[in-house]
Amino acid sequence: MKRLFLVCIAIAFLFVQIAEAQIKFPSPAPVQTIKQEFGLGNIEVTYSRPGANERRVFGDLVPYDRLWRTGANATTKIVFSEPVEISGRKVDPGTYALFTIPGEESWEVIINKGFKNTGTEGYRESEDVVRFKVEPLKTKLKTECFTIQFADIKPESCALHLLWEKKLVVIPITTNVKEKIRAQINAAMLTDKKPYWQAAQFYYEYDHNFSRALDNVNKATESNPKSYWMYLYKAKIQKEMGDNTGALESSKLSMTLSKEAKNDDYIRMNEKLQKELKRN
Repeated sequence: MKRLFLVCIAIAFLFVQIAEAQIKFPSPAPVQTIKQEFGLGNIEVTYSRPGANERRVFGDLVPYDRLWRTGANATTKIVFSEPVEISGRKVDPGTYALFTIPGEESWEVIINKGFKNTGTEGYRESEDVVRFKVEPLKTKLKTECFTIQFADIKPESCALHLLWEKKLVVIPITTNVKEKIRAQINAAMLTDKKPYWQAAQFYYEYDHNFSRALDNVNKATESNPKSYWMYLYKAKIQKEMGDNTGALESSKLSMTLSKEAKNDDYIRMNEKLQKELKRN
């Protein structure tokens, strides 16, 4: 009888454990993963987002002059699919830890190989890939939850923002895509399908070789005579070269084709460009 009683107690205890294991609460520092296309690849950041909850953050919750995992719970991870530069230092594709050392006047930003570490435990300075100082900026609005976000996205540069309380730390990131695009264009020009339109955009926007851009856009329009967008692009190239007369003619042709296609956006863009050309 006693044995049966003990068995019943054990079973009851087991059911209690199972019931407790099924209870789930929201995380006080939920994990977020953000991914941004950049250059010819992308950057991905995974981090936890603690809240201030009426506490003073920097200098208290997050001590000054001590290594911080730049989030809560686990190590903040940053993944680069293509080579980048941070503060003038090259960073190879791969997964890294993002550590910081907050200070009253300046912060140290650290890109470290120890992404498998548990927070700051196991951190080794010898595994630093990038380490530099940056001045934190003050914001007008208060950020309640720690936030990492991308800003100022351009073809070869972007900024990673760290926001919390009324602090903003900006991490500048750059990449070089020009030579990779040039290599792609040169290889494609050896094939039967020559990328004249893409070449025109590359030589105009990246290489600033306007004569080659004009040559390629002319070849592109030969096989696309109704391409109103290409003729507007041609007009912009001609304007950059100082040929306002030629630019006006190209824009007028683009306007005619835009009206045929009933594209109001290109009609407006041509009207704006023509006003600029007539003023000069």
